[in-house]
Amino acid sequence: MKTVAFHNLGCKVNSYELDAMQQYFQKSGYSIVDFAQKADIYVVNTCTVTNIADRKSRQMIHKAKAMNPEAVVVAVGCYVQTHQGEIEKDESIDLAIGNNKKKDIVELVETFLSDRKGRDKTLGGISIPDLEHAPAYEEISLEQTAEHTRAYIKIQDGCNQFCSYCAIPYARGRVRSRRPEHILEEARTMVSRGYREVVITGIHISSYGLDFDGTSYNSAVADTGVLDGEFSHAGHLLEVIKRLDMVEGLERIRLGSLEPRIITEGFIKELSACKKICPHFHLSLQSGCDSVLERMNRRYTCEDFRRGVEVLRSAYDRPAITTDLIAGFPGESEEEFARTLSFVESIGFYETHIFPFSRRKGTVADRLPGQLTEKQKKERCAALARLNEAQSKAYRGAFLTSTQPVLFERTKQIGGASYLTGHTPNYIEVAVRTSGEAPGEELIGQIRPLLLADFLEDEVLLGEFV
Repeated sequence: MKTVAFHNLGCKVNSYELDAMQQYFQKSGYSIVDFAQKADIYVVNTCTVTNIADRKSRQMIHKAKAMNPEAVVVAVGCYVQTHQGEIEKDESIDLAIGNNKKKDIVELVETFLSDRKGRDKTLGGISIPDLEHAPAYEEISLEQTAEHTRAYIKIQDGCNQFCSYCAIPYARGRVRSRRPEHILEEARTMVSRGYREVVITGIHISSYGLDFDGTSYNSAVADTGVLDGEFSHAGHLLEVIKRLDMVEGLERIRLGSLEPRIITEGFIKELSACKKICPHFHLSLQSGCDSVLERMNRRYTCEDFRRGVEVLRSAYDRPAITTDLIAGFPGESEEEFARTLSFVESIGFYETHIFPFSRRKGTVADRLPGQLTEKQKKERCAALARLNEAQSKAYRGAFLTSTQPVLFERTKQIGGASYLTGHTPNYIEVAVRTSGEAPGEELIGQIRPLLLADFLEDEVLLGEFV
C-alpha cells in the first residue's frame, strides 16, 4: 500500500479541495500519513495570492523532496497554474497539476507512476488546463471534512472581477458555478454525518450563477424580483441559500466573502428571511479611500460600502462585519491612508484581515508608479492592526451578560486550564471550563446556550451554562 502525505497552503477553497483529494486517494486504497513522515507521494496544494504564498509553496515542495528524494512530489493548484516556467525548472517537482484537474489527481499520479522515467511534469500538457477558455465547473464533493463541527461547501470557482492587484483570475479562470442539486446533496450528506453548520465558500460566491444566465437552466430558477444591475444573477445564490435553509438537521449557514455591491435592500430582505443564516458577513473592503479603490478597480465607493453595512445592521441585531484591507497600495499617500484609517474606524468592524500590498507579476498594479517601501507597508499594517484590536475587543465586549447559542468545537488549554470552546452565530469564540462534573468532549458538535460572563483572553469570552 503506497503512502501519501498532504500539505495545504492558502484559502478555504484550497482546504476544501485538499480534503477532497485526500478522500480520493483513500478510496483508491492509499494510506494517508502525516506530512512530516516519510511517504511515497507528497501532495503540496499551492497558493499564489502573495509573494509570501509563492515562497511558502516552493519551501514545502523542496521540504518534501528533501524528506524522501525517491518520493513523487506533486505540486498542485494556483502556483502551478501561474508559474509554469518556474515549475519546469524546479527539480523538486515530479508532477505538476493545475486547477480544475484536482478531481483527477489519483488517475494523473498513477499515469505518471506507470512510466515515471518517460513522463514529463505535465503529462504532455494534460495536467495543467487552459483556464482562459472557461471550462465547466470541476465537480468535487466531500463526504467528510477536516473540521469536526462545520463543513465547508464549495459552490463556485473562478473570478471575473480583475482587481488590479490580483492574480487569482489567472490562477482560477472565469466564473464556473456548481449545480444546486449537487450542493444540496453534499449538504445533506454532511448533516447525516453529524455536521450542524455549513460554510458556503468559493473564489467569488457573489458571482454564483453568472454562467447560468442565458441558458435553459435560468428559467428554472425563481425570479426574486428584487435584484437588478450587475448582480441580477444573485437570485441564483439566494435560491441555493433558501434551499439549504430547508435542509432538515442543518442548524447554521455561514457565508463566505461577499462582494460589497451585492448587499442591497432587496438581497438582504430575501436573505434575512432564511432563519439559519449566521449574522456574520465578510465584505472585502481593501481600502477606505475612493481614489485608491479606483486604482484597485474595485468598482464601488466608500459610501456604497457604508450603505451596505447599514442595510445589514438594519436587518440583523449587531451582525459581525469583517473585512480585508491592503496596506501600502501603489501611490497610496499619507492622506489617502489617513482616510482609510478614518473610514475603518467609522464602520466599526468586528475583525479586519490586514495584508501589505504584494506585487503580482502580470497584474496592472505591478506596473503602477509609486511603489511603497516594505517599511512603509509594515508601518501602515501596524496602524491598522492597532485599530483592529480595539474594535474587535469592543465588539466582543458588547455581548457580555447576554446569552448566546454556542456550537462546541473542541477542547483547548488556556492559561493551564482545560476549556471546551466554540463559536456563537456571529463568530465570537467562547470557552467554558471543564473539570469534575462539568460537561466535556461529549458536547462537541452540539449547540448550547451560554451566558457570556467575561473576557478570558482578548479574543475569547468566558461562558457559563444556563
